[in-house]
Amino acid sequence: MFMGRPTDYSEKIADTICELLAEGKSLRSISLAEDMPSKATVFRWLAAHDTFRDQYARAREAQADSFFDDIADIANTPMIGKKTKYDKDGNVVEVLEGDMIEHRRLQIDARKWMAGKLRPKVYGDKLDIDVNGKLDFVVSAKPVTEEEWLKEHGSKS
Repeated sequence: MFMGRPTDYSEKIADTICELLAEGKSLRSISLAEDMPSKATVFRWLAAHDTFRDQYARAREAQADSFFDDIADIANTPMIGKKTKYDKDGNVVEVLEGDMIEHRRLQIDARKWMAGKLRPKVYGDKLDIDVNGKLDFVVSAKPVTEEEWLKEHGSKS
C-alpha cells in the first residue's frame, strides 16, 4: 500500500527534520526524501505549532555552527579532481589532475555566508563602532568631471 508524503503534524518527524537541519542538511534536501513532508507542509507546520517553530529556530542556529565546523574540514582536506581542456573542435588538449581549490573556496564562502545569515551575532560581519558611539561608514564615490558637476549644479560662482 502506498503511503505518500506525511501531511499531518508528527513530533517524531519534526524532531527528525530539526536533527537533519542541525547536521547541516538543507530543508530542500530533507523534503526530497519520500518519507518526509514537502517544504510547503513544513512551513504550514511552522505556522501552526509554536514548539516546532522554536525547535526549528534552534536547529537553524545549530546548522550555522555545523557550517562553521565544516569550513576547517574543507580547508584542510584536499579535493582531487580532473580539469579537462578542449580545443575549438572539441578535442581534448590537456587533462590536469590536482586539488580543486576553486571548488573548495566556493564551498567555504557559501558556508561563511549562510552561517552569517543564520547567526549574524556570532558569524556575521561586524560594524566598527568606537567608544563614543560613532559609527564609521565607508562611502564609495565615483569621480565627477567638471562638466558633469556644472550640469548638475549650474554655473561656477
